[in-house]
Amino acid sequence: MSATATPAPPRPTTTTPPAPATATDAGPGVLRGLARHRGRLIGAGAAVALVLGAVLLGGGSWPTSLAVDLSGPLERTSDWIIDNRDGHPLFLYFLGHVSNAVVVSVRAVYLLLLALGWAGVTAAAGLLAWRAAGVRLALTSVAAFGACGLLGMWVPTMQTLALMVVAVAASVLLGGLLGLAAGLSDRMDRILRPVLDTMQVLPAFAYLLPVVLVFGIGVPAAVLATVVYAAPPMARLTALGLRGADAGVMEAAASLGATGRQRLLTARLPLARKELLLGVNQSIMMALGMAVIASVIGAGGLGDRVYQALASVDVGAALAAGVPIVLLAVVLDRVTAAAGERLGTAPAHGSRLRWAVALATTAAVAVAGRLADRLTWPDAWTLDVAEPVNTAVDWMTAHLYSGVPLVGGTADWAAGFTTWVLNPLRDGLQWLPWWSVLLTVGALALLIGTWRTAVTAVLAMAAIGVLGVWGPALDTLSQVLAAVAVTLLLGVALGIAAARSTRLGRALRPVLDVFQTMPQFVYLIPVVALFGVGRAPAVAAAVVYALPAVVRITAQGVRGVDPAAMESSRSLGATGRQQLFQVQLPLARPALLLAVNQGVVLVLAVVVIGGLVGGGALGYDAVFGLAQGDLATGLVAGAAIVCLGLTLDRVTQPTRRRHLAGKGA
Repeated sequence: MSATATPAPPRPTTTTPPAPATATDAGPGVLRGLARHRGRLIGAGAAVALVLGAVLLGGGSWPTSLAVDLSGPLERTSDWIIDNRDGHPLFLYFLGHVSNAVVVSVRAVYLLLLALGWAGVTAAAGLLAWRAAGVRLALTSVAAFGACGLLGMWVPTMQTLALMVVAVAASVLLGGLLGLAAGLSDRMDRILRPVLDTMQVLPAFAYLLPVVLVFGIGVPAAVLATVVYAAPPMARLTALGLRGADAGVMEAAASLGATGRQRLLTARLPLARKELLLGVNQSIMMALGMAVIASVIGAGGLGDRVYQALASVDVGAALAAGVPIVLLAVVLDRVTAAAGERLGTAPAHGSRLRWAVALATTAAVAVAGRLADRLTWPDAWTLDVAEPVNTAVDWMTAHLYSGVPLVGGTADWAAGFTTWVLNPLRDGLQWLPWWSVLLTVGALALLIGTWRTAVTAVLAMAAIGVLGVWGPALDTLSQVLAAVAVTLLLGVALGIAAARSTRLGRALRPVLDVFQTMPQFVYLIPVVALFGVGRAPAVAAAVVYALPAVVRITAQGVRGVDPAAMESSRSLGATGRQQLFQVQLPLARPALLLAVNQGVVLVLAVVVIGGLVGGGALGYDAVFGLAQGDLATGLVAGAAIVCLGLTLDRVTQPTRRRHLAGKGA
């Protein structure tokens, strides 16, 4: 039996007129509307500005009336340094002592390594890795140092290691002090941020020249140039760790009556220990990356062997010297990373005893090597890899350089890339009116950032024109844009594939490690052998150098997508392709944008070095300034590269927008 409900009679309703919108209610709606149409508003404003600019300003390159010639003041500065280097009190009583301290420190470390002998150094590396990370890394460390000896590079490896020990110690000390100041003071943080940006973006060739002018060719100049390059990561990570200290712990320490010094030593620094060790790790990697570049000013060691091989286009010799640098980087990276993971954990039972056993074993092995007169690596235990590598390169050059059926040779590819990509891109950028370039930069920066970001990007680009290198800067920009496009095409594809296939990810990891730690100069040699000299090999070397970072960041972003979102899409019947394009890539957008930003920065670094192989533009000016001792040419080109890097960073790195605008968008 069922009952049917009868509908109730409708109730009379009264309609109340809506309350008038107030300014307070309308404000958020207007802001959301502006945020929603942000791109259209900026595009319309840019179009109007283009029309007005074409009518009022016309075309043409950067006007000479707006450029400043710095060659005179910089040449006078260079002459003053050369004339007063041997007699001025600044050099006699300060810089001279700094130079002597560096020389004595490097020599002391080098003599200690020689006194330990190859057996003692290898044993020390293995035992240190064993105490930090276990047996597997200990065996890896022993094998790495053994490989350095087998390649016939034991003495250059010890020279580089001595230089790196002193440079990393100075970088950690200087970076730690700067980071301490920035972490404890907001004002110092604001002051130091542009200084650290400049230190990290300024190409090495630009600041090698003033260092050489002050200290001359030799070890002091090489160490100090390495410190300038390797200190910023330590400073940034130290400041980050101190600023990120748990507020509750700091408040508890203050409530217990701890002084500022006590809070720093007992709370802030212990809480920031992982960031501090990560800063040490990054300083080591940056210092090893400078090993080859510093060889240009007398660093010696492995970098000098690589640089000599570059001069003679000897791929085999360059590889034999480059592989030990990679092995040192991998071992030091793994050891410091493992030590960082163990920080904060309780020491195992008998830890002190094991350290004592490790030290005693190292000493015993070193004494045994000295008694047996086996301090240097035996010549009979070396392998010649240069000849087979050069044979393989000669075969590739003979068979791949030109005349390959259907696809053509690498020389044809380089010529075609230059003719159809690089030349039109460079000519197009240089044809654009100077004001339209500034307008485009400002519009792009405003699309993904704020007004402050756009103003910074425009001012940095305008500074290039003021320095008088507008044309070469646009040439460099064309090479960077072409290299970034190729890098992103390959890197994003490989990163997605590595994220979706665990087997491929494991297979790519050692390859990416080698590519990322190999000195930049080493890339240039096989690239020149295959592609010849010109802008195309500079772009190819930049792609190889920047590719690992793009692959890693992309894979990490795609792999880190929320599993709940993936499971939800899978339950709705989404295919693998749909999951990729509609779930994973949209959710991984921040990582993809970071990959673009890092690709731009890394490509810019190697395109500058490409000036050695015919890349021209700003890279050639920076290298020429160092080779000829021309401070004006080198520093102006370096400053322009910094401005170009700052512009590209602001255009490719989104900032955190206002919460209301982002919510409305």
